[in-house]
Amino acid sequence: MLKSIIRGDLLKRRRALPPGEVAKKSKKIIKRLVEMEEYQNASVIMTYLHFRNEVETDGLVRQAMADGKRVVVPATDVSNRRIIPSLLVKYPEDLAPGPLQIMEPKASSLRLCRPALIDLVIVPGVAFDLEGNRLGYGGGFYDRFLLLTKPEAVSIGLSFELQVLTRLERCPHDMPVNYVLTEDRVIEMKRS
Repeated sequence: MLKSIIRGDLLKRRRALPPGEVAKKSKKIIKRLVEMEEYQNASVIMTYLHFRNEVETDGLVRQAMADGKRVVVPATDVSNRRIIPSLLVKYPEDLAPGPLQIMEPKASSLRLCRPALIDLVIVPGVAFDLEGNRLGYGGGFYDRFLLLTKPEAVSIGLSFELQVLTRLERCPHDMPVNYVLTEDRVIEMKRS
């Protein structure tokens, strides 16, 4: 099935989730994440800021900051189709809607962070499969960004169970994640 059809169908299904259900499931997913050894061992964590019924990351940002971790969030450079990682100091005061209407650091709060310093990257997605392949929003922002992180950096996709498919078609430039976390399970990919 074409990626655009899958994307449209899953976005529609995700948007149909009631806010209370999104909050409840998100809380379970974030709890599962902060209990992972990969989270515990990470000093610098990059996370997306949720938008349009994605798994909510507000609790993660607050927990990570309380745990003394450095939290990095993406700013978007739309014209060059890239992510600029920025250290978050004051949450949510440092943020404002960006060019894609997703919350991101204000220009006055941009604190660049080298991708090689990031230990753990929390990745959004429209769909994930059982092999860690990801269907994003079509811009390739995260695929390009993950190539810049250090080889031992761990990437984790946060997803509601309804977004997990058995298999997604993978293109050569697609970067799979190491784990997918849902409200029901942790899917770990074998590393070569």
